[in-house]
Amino acid sequence: MDLQKLLKIVAIVIGVISIYFLGNIISTGNDQIRAGEGSGIVNMFMYVSYIVLAIAVLIVLVFSVLNTVSNTASLKNTLTGVAAFVVLALLCYFVADGAETPLKNGDMLSASGSKLVGGGLYLFYLLAVIAGGIMLGFGIKKMVK
Repeated sequence: MDLQKLLKIVAIVIGVISIYFLGNIISTGNDQIRAGEGSGIVNMFMYVSYIVLAIAVLIVLVFSVLNTVSNTASLKNTLTGVAAFVVLALLCYFVADGAETPLKNGDMLSASGSKLVGGGLYLFYLLAVIAGGIMLGFGIKKMVK
């Protein structure tokens, strides 16, 4: 049996199990779930969905890493991109200022927490500007041709 048939069978089994769970949730009814009577059923289904999501993410990560490691040119490009991202993140973190900040609920945001938030915002802005510049550059290059 090849991998495609196996994956198709697994997808069908997960689909049938999902239909069964959906039927149980629908048969429980909204009023019972809101009242807390059906919360056990919903919690069980939530845990099953978390497990399926974790398995899917794990499979994607494993195959992505295996594919990247097996292709050395791809590995070099991936590591270059990751290194550039880490350098930008560190640069933004060290540029951000950290000061204790009062929150709306009365708690205080620590200086290190403030520095992390500021660095994250600076990184987002920097990546947005870089992406916009690249799109603009390719748009102008395409118009010139």
